[in-house]
Amino acid sequence: METAEIRRRFLAHFEARGHQVVPSASLLLDDPNLLFVNAGMVPFKPYFLGQETPRFKRAVSVQKCVRTLDIEEVGKTSRHGTFFQMNGNFSFGDYFKEGAIEFAWELVTKPQSEGGYGLPESKLYASVYQDDDEAIAIWKRVAGLPDDRIVRLGKKDNYWSMGVPGPGGPCSEILIDRGPQFGAERDWDAGDRYLEFWNLVFMQEELADVRSKEDFDVLGPLPSKNIDTGMGLERVAYLLQGKDNMYEIDEIFPVIEKAVELSGRSYGKNHEDDVRFRVVADHIRSGMMLIGDGVVPGNEGRGYVLRRLLRRAVRSMRLLGVEDRTLPELLPVSQDKMQESYPELARDWERISTIAYAEEDAFRQTLRTGTTIFDVAAQEAKSTGRTQLSGGKAFALHDTYGFPIDLTLEMAAEQGLSVDESEFRRLMNEQRDRAKADARSKKGAHAATGAYREAADGIGKPVEFTGYNEVVSDAVVRGIVGDDGMLASAGEGDEVELVLDRTPFYAEGGGQLADQGVIELGNGARIQVLDVQSPVSGLIVHQARVVSGEVTLGLDAHALVDIERRKSISRAHTATHMVHKAFREALGETATQAGSENAPGRFRFDFSASGAVPLSAMTDVEARVNDLVLADLSVHAEVMSQDEARRSGAMALFGEKYGDEVRVVSVGEWARELCGGTHAGRSGQLGVIKLLGESSIGSGVRRVEALVGGDAYRFLAREHVLVAQLSEALKVRPEELPERVEDMVERLRAAEKEIERVRVGQLLAAAGELATGARDVYGVGFVGHRADGAGAGDVRKLALDIRGRMPAGRPSVVTIIGASDGKPAVVVAVNDEARAWGISANALVKVAAAALGGSGGGKDDVAQGGGADVANVDQALRDVEHEVGRAATTR
Repeated sequence: METAEIRRRFLAHFEARGHQVVPSASLLLDDPNLLFVNAGMVPFKPYFLGQETPRFKRAVSVQKCVRTLDIEEVGKTSRHGTFFQMNGNFSFGDYFKEGAIEFAWELVTKPQSEGGYGLPESKLYASVYQDDDEAIAIWKRVAGLPDDRIVRLGKKDNYWSMGVPGPGGPCSEILIDRGPQFGAERDWDAGDRYLEFWNLVFMQEELADVRSKEDFDVLGPLPSKNIDTGMGLERVAYLLQGKDNMYEIDEIFPVIEKAVELSGRSYGKNHEDDVRFRVVADHIRSGMMLIGDGVVPGNEGRGYVLRRLLRRAVRSMRLLGVEDRTLPELLPVSQDKMQESYPELARDWERISTIAYAEEDAFRQTLRTGTTIFDVAAQEAKSTGRTQLSGGKAFALHDTYGFPIDLTLEMAAEQGLSVDESEFRRLMNEQRDRAKADARSKKGAHAATGAYREAADGIGKPVEFTGYNEVVSDAVVRGIVGDDGMLASAGEGDEVELVLDRTPFYAEGGGQLADQGVIELGNGARIQVLDVQSPVSGLIVHQARVVSGEVTLGLDAHALVDIERRKSISRAHTATHMVHKAFREALGETATQAGSENAPGRFRFDFSASGAVPLSAMTDVEARVNDLVLADLSVHAEVMSQDEARRSGAMALFGEKYGDEVRVVSVGEWARELCGGTHAGRSGQLGVIKLLGESSIGSGVRRVEALVGGDAYRFLAREHVLVAQLSEALKVRPEELPERVEDMVERLRAAEKEIERVRVGQLLAAAGELATGARDVYGVGFVGHRADGAGAGDVRKLALDIRGRMPAGRPSVVTIIGASDGKPAVVVAVNDEARAWGISANALVKVAAAALGGSGGGKDDVAQGGGADVANVDQALRDVEHEVGRAATTR
């Protein structure tokens, strides 16, 4: 049974039993605890935590998930994968244990001909929490399982919580006995023989003071009992497809087959190669799905995870012997297998593939750079007689340059060196521990929502946002939130978060900055609104300072938005939509928005692009949007279903969370996007849009910054004055300025080249005289010279020129020390005769550099160094001369 069919049957089974089919959420959700959605229940967390009221009693979904904590284990076992799909059915205060067990057992055991999975009942087991007698009784009654096929397990295995205060409860798992070839009989810990593939969580208790997975306090029963189940789609797929592991199922194995074809190696014959093939297949699929949901490669957060996945895949292909670009061969194979379940991959393929291929190209360049750095480190180790590369060097290559440790080990072995892996692992573990500590520190984020939840519950309905139609509104104070939670009142000078039952103030979101303004209360108190946020769904809080009077609950409020700020931000937001559309027209559909910020009079727009945007494209985009500003197009908003919005051609932005009904903002019939922000009424109100420039902010992502309205006009006015001043100074018309400036720059460059030629000529003119005046140091011709004003390049040229003029057949040493910008640079050059006497430039330059307070090195014939103490130049020359004499007399 194909994986897509397993998925379809799961959804159909529960839809037929009254469950609402909920499409997979994006892998990117606004959750302070998570980089990515890592479990099927994550999109439903607000319901389980009581932060939102469920829109349905029963739900079913197949959720995209990514877990990267054990990324190094990928490919080594049959179970570790970074991207996976989690089938789940959920009940919010509806059915409980008996319903969950009945629904699951029916689907698992029903014949395939009747729409089930047809797993043999005789091989199925159930695990339950150690004292959950109720679940045991249900398994016996519903499934007819005997006692020896029901196993009691402790909290570690069969009690579920989020790891933070909130709901929890026992769980029950369905396991399948895969046979003695996978482990000993009744060995529940091995994990391979008795494979768990469906976990049923019975949320029935409220937890507090969660200290660990097995150490927490139970406050009491939940007022509403819930069900959360998770069935690993890939795990069921390899069971039904007769495979031993997830990497050999129909959605993943074709990538391995292609990698086998490219590498010429076999799968299934060598464990190390098999791990690499699995890493390739897993990471390419994960990378594709992450890019599909809007992640771009970067050096931190989500972007770093994506970069690591793609680079591990490329590196694994290299270790399999493939040096050429591989993603253009492998990524389309993964897309072909996944698009049946995720058709958006085909729609966005140009963008996805462009980003992925650009990252591979960047990594190939990194490998070239890292190889050079490795060569230097290896040479340094061998020159000092060491046979091991330090773990610190290996870690720096890995952490700073993205150079994989496996590649470092391979190249070190080729050079006859080992690597201090224990030190490398220690440094890696320290870094990982820091990351885990940071993640743990964020676990308390839910605790802060308690006061907000209390405020929301006190209102009993979502705060009404009236700001689309008005900037002044009457309301009632329904909540005051301080650092210690809900407050009864606040006085002059206090900074609090104020909750009204309705508000015209826009809460920051979708790239648009929050409104500011004032709130006047019925008792005469006045409050300055500094920021507006929506910490939990349906709640809007005004971060404010009490300017005068006292705030208490129940007071009438008169909310007044700063109108000029609102208008200015709204113009910027409309301009962002227009520029987004224009860039897609100019550069293609891959130029999709990857972030934005709409502020008063200015905006920032990030979008996907494989390289710098040509100046001609920037000019065309600016002209296009300003033409449409002059066209004075109507800007209007409509509320419709997501399906209607897609059919209308509206753009949805990656990482944004949309409900069943969405708001679509259109600029005329030209630009149409899903958007919850505020906008100008007509494009003509924008006045003018000025693009200031574009730059790279990461692999595959460009940033455009721009001004709009009065800010753009004032910028252009200053530019006009500057052009007029330059025209007057250079005595040319404005349109002739570029040619005149270019001519002046060329003449300046020519003059600089001539000055450099003369300067170098004068420097080298002294070479003959210096060579002739060489002192005899115990049979060695020695030149030691101080060249003030000469940089490292000049010093090297002079030293080599003098060495070339020294008499043939006589040992000679030349030492030149220059000083530029207060920093000395030293070069030592020796001829073949001096080297035959055992005199080394590398040894001599270290003597000079030590006197200069620096370091140096190189080869036996030429070496260079530097320092920090220009006052010791003469002493450095004396030290080198002394060392030459010592070497000459002790040979």
